[in-house]
Amino acid sequence: MTLPDRAALEHENWVAYLTGVATCTPTVEIRRIGGVLSLRSSMPFDWFDQVLAERDDATASDLLAAAGLELPGIDGPIVRLRDGADDHLIGGVTKAGWRAAGAAAVTPGMVAFPIDHLAAPPRMPAGFEVRRVADTAGLEDHRAVVTEGFAVPRRVAVETSGPGLLDIPECSLYVGYQDGRPVTSGMGWRSGRTIGVYAIATVPAARRRGHGEAMTARVVADGIRAGCDVAALQASEAGRPIYERLGFRVDVRYDAYLRSDGRG
Repeated sequence: MTLPDRAALEHENWVAYLTGVATCTPTVEIRRIGGVLSLRSSMPFDWFDQVLAERDDATASDLLAAAGLELPGIDGPIVRLRDGADDHLIGGVTKAGWRAAGAAAVTPGMVAFPIDHLAAPPRMPAGFEVRRVADTAGLEDHRAVVTEGFAVPRRVAVETSGPGLLDIPECSLYVGYQDGRPVTSGMGWRSGRTIGVYAIATVPAARRRGHGEAMTARVVADGIRAGCDVAALQASEAGRPIYERLGFRVDVRYDAYLRSDGRG
């Protein structure tokens, strides 16, 4: 599989995840203008207040229309452009007042192929198990881990794991329990042949014991059972070396652009 093919599958999966989660979150507005996807929300999580070129035929005019500031009370969103694939949009974005946020704001899109080796569970401490979320109690455990593990407001955890996700076949939510206590979260999102790995968080007291790696293995294993042979995720710079050790590679980089007046 070529690098452009892998990058396209990662992008397709991220868009599927974003729009799928947003569909179950009443506070997020989804708009599509031409080849551009716009997600607008006051949620303190910029993945759901951003504009992406969803398709390669996206134009600068489409992107600027999608990123407009016409919604009262909401600052301009972040514009994220794929390094290389979206270079033709940079001139229009910067001319309109957005500026590159720099290397620290780059989002690495990572892909693993093949993925059979990722599904092998690592050695884990006795008393640890991963359960798929099937009810409101499990959903609350998932939200609690996301809130503590990512150190985000509870609102983010609640709005990105709405109960409607339990009814979407492409989505699987998980919680990892150590001696009955929820310590690790995870989410899988399938799009075609790709399993997306999302929401891998571990509470501080349980870190550096392999819980996150075990959760990643479970997400990928379930994806394989559903017919996937590619895995994708978007890593933080801190998390990137961990996923590289597991076999993921950075196949696309998303550069962030902010309003030069400080908005967004």
